[in-house]
Amino acid sequence: MGTLLQDTRYGFRMLRKRPGFTAIAILALALGIGANTAIFSVVNAVLLRPLPFAGAERLATVEVRSERTGAVGADHSYPNLVDLREQAGTLEHLAAYSMTTAFLAAGDEPERVRGLLTTADLFPALGVQPLHGRVFTREEDQKGATRVVVLSHGLWQRRFGGDPAIVGKEIPLGGIRSTPTLVLGVMPEGFKFPVGVANVDYWMPLVPILSDSDLSRASVWLTGLAKLKEGASEEQARSELQTISRRLEEQYKDSNADATFMLRSYHEQLVGDMKTALLVLLGAVGCVLLIACANVANLMLARAAARGREISIRTALGASRAQIVRQLLTESVLLSILGGALGLLIAWWGVDVLVAAVPSDLPRAAEVALDARVLLFTAALSILTGLIFGLAPALQASRADVSESLKEGGRGSVEGGRSPLRSVLVVAEVAVSLVLLVGAGLLAQSFARLMDVSPGFDAERVLAFDVVFRGENYTQRAATVPALEELLTQAAAVPGVEAVGVVNPLPLGGNFEANSFQIEGRAPAEPGREPSADRRVITSDYFRAMGIHTEGGRVFDSRDAAAATPVAIINQTFARQHFPGENPIGRRLLFTNTQNVTTAREIVGLVADVRHAGLDAESGPEFYVPFAQAPAARVTVVARTTSDDPAQLAPALRGAVRQVDKNFPVYNVRTMESYLAESVARRRFNMTLLGGFALVALLLAGLGIYGVMSYTVAQRTHEIGVRMALGAQARDVLRLVIRQGMAPALAGVGVGLVCALALTRVMSSLLFGVTATDPLTFAGVALLLSVVALVSCYLPARRATKVDPMVALRYE
Repeated sequence: MGTLLQDTRYGFRMLRKRPGFTAIAILALALGIGANTAIFSVVNAVLLRPLPFAGAERLATVEVRSERTGAVGADHSYPNLVDLREQAGTLEHLAAYSMTTAFLAAGDEPERVRGLLTTADLFPALGVQPLHGRVFTREEDQKGATRVVVLSHGLWQRRFGGDPAIVGKEIPLGGIRSTPTLVLGVMPEGFKFPVGVANVDYWMPLVPILSDSDLSRASVWLTGLAKLKEGASEEQARSELQTISRRLEEQYKDSNADATFMLRSYHEQLVGDMKTALLVLLGAVGCVLLIACANVANLMLARAAARGREISIRTALGASRAQIVRQLLTESVLLSILGGALGLLIAWWGVDVLVAAVPSDLPRAAEVALDARVLLFTAALSILTGLIFGLAPALQASRADVSESLKEGGRGSVEGGRSPLRSVLVVAEVAVSLVLLVGAGLLAQSFARLMDVSPGFDAERVLAFDVVFRGENYTQRAATVPALEELLTQAAAVPGVEAVGVVNPLPLGGNFEANSFQIEGRAPAEPGREPSADRRVITSDYFRAMGIHTEGGRVFDSRDAAAATPVAIINQTFARQHFPGENPIGRRLLFTNTQNVTTAREIVGLVADVRHAGLDAESGPEFYVPFAQAPAARVTVVARTTSDDPAQLAPALRGAVRQVDKNFPVYNVRTMESYLAESVARRRFNMTLLGGFALVALLLAGLGIYGVMSYTVAQRTHEIGVRMALGAQARDVLRLVIRQGMAPALAGVGVGLVCALALTRVMSSLLFGVTATDPLTFAGVALLLSVVALVSCYLPARRATKVDPMVALRYE
């Protein structure tokens, strides 16, 4: 211990003697360690930290795969999930749930709250107990049961002042109208389910408030959460679910044909494709740290060369090679620990920046913090970093030739003035930088191509907001039609509004409503193999308000009233898939509902495709129906305005809704441009971070090459003077120095290209419109890095040409 303290004190003295070297090394390491710590804090929260539920490792999402198409989804019917719960012996619990919204009466305008409709198995599956009261049971999750609710801690505090007496009381909670609902309990602070969904305000039994059609086997809209029994493996559970799938297919050929139920880890399902992106980013900051280590190692080599006489004297006085290596490693570790301490400050700031910049749909983003695991990671990384960049210089310095170093007139340099290790470090820096730059280039190209994709509508100057037809007068859907017509009239009269329409659901809003159908005049498809398309309910001016092009036929108008012939407008993908080479106008589509009532809709128009699921998702078959023929309690109003900032018209449009009925809630007031930006937020986040890391790597690599060449020129001043005294021209010296500097740089480019070809394939799922081996990106990055290396070599080389031969010859 005494020896370690002595080495540490001596190390601090040596670092204080060279404040410039110490400051540069600490700053370089702090940037690398700080960036790694910040990214690791995100990886820790999203990927590594266990979910806050008892037995979370046994939680799994129930998925269903179509054996015919191979498509996998997570939507189920209530009877199917009940059958799985009753028949699967490997499952301890199986809950069905779906997100919903309601309104809690609050003065003139009720507050919109978000909730979860779920079965009673949810809370036992999660192993959570309420803070006050209790959760609901299976008896309360039956038809005819009293309406009950469990409140979130946040809603309980916000609306009821944290009063425990709210348990056992009724609150006015509902959709179209408020319904007395008994509060059973309050969940503890911090409890969130589903994970990754912000502001879940309440949990309510699923069955009592739903219609028979919602609970039929043909109605597929619920998510299943299973918890395996202790000792049961996922493989056993999957095998059992496959057996049950075949059994249900035999019993219910119409609804369960080709359907196989599967399990997927809830944590894996939650993380989704963000896992690849986060690991790529973690690898990227790791590469930045490696480059920083290479630069500091080069500084250490230069410093060791300058300390050659000191090390030789210590060796001559009896210090062993091991003692010399230990002392130099102690100094390296001290540097890295100081860099790690500064890196923690950078990470503390960087985490706040990251959390503010992460996409809104990143699960568990609110849990990102510098916790004990992150601090331990930083400490381990700091020590490991010190050993990595300090070991090679220490070993090389400890091999000093004592007699040579102590000769009178010796320059005090150790072997290393022309050490191949410095060239190896340059090769490594350039190779790692090239890999990062290629990755960033691929993401940038991918993002640029994504932004070139037309969403199918014009998002500029369009404001969207949701309206609910709420009140006793609107319990019948047909009553919403005249109310909507008046609302559209009032909204169109607002100054600055060019066109106003209604849609449900909104493009890029995240909601879909798939309907299976048959085509009149064609042989019906087998049960379970019917084609399907997404349905959108609109008003006549919707296409004009959104800037969606019509391709044929007509748009909806006053002829398409509730009692008129049912009609539909289809998109181009629908026409290509189901009416190739023929005119679809006038053909009829047959839709059968859960009560086996068939409606024939005549196709009256054809419109351009709209990318409802995102710019990176191809348009599927879609059809539009007029609102008068399919009225809904909730709609999204879209208004095209003359203002460059359509949000400025939000108060006036709210006023227009209030003129119709002050009880109509208005919420989700957003521009369509914000929806478009949100749809590409993940890709922008990935590109921005990786691009930033790549630029830092490029800068560090350039500085590393410059530093090596500057040191080399300084070490060879005498040699250059001799060459010039013997007749060498400036261009000869320039060519010599550049050639020697570019050799390791070009070798690094070659090594980097090979590594990038192998590593960028990991990024394939993050790319759009470009392959992981895009030749233009590889060639462009290689050229860029070569130019940076050339500039970094040219500056010291130019300085070498200005050496005065007479001064250089007196250098010794």
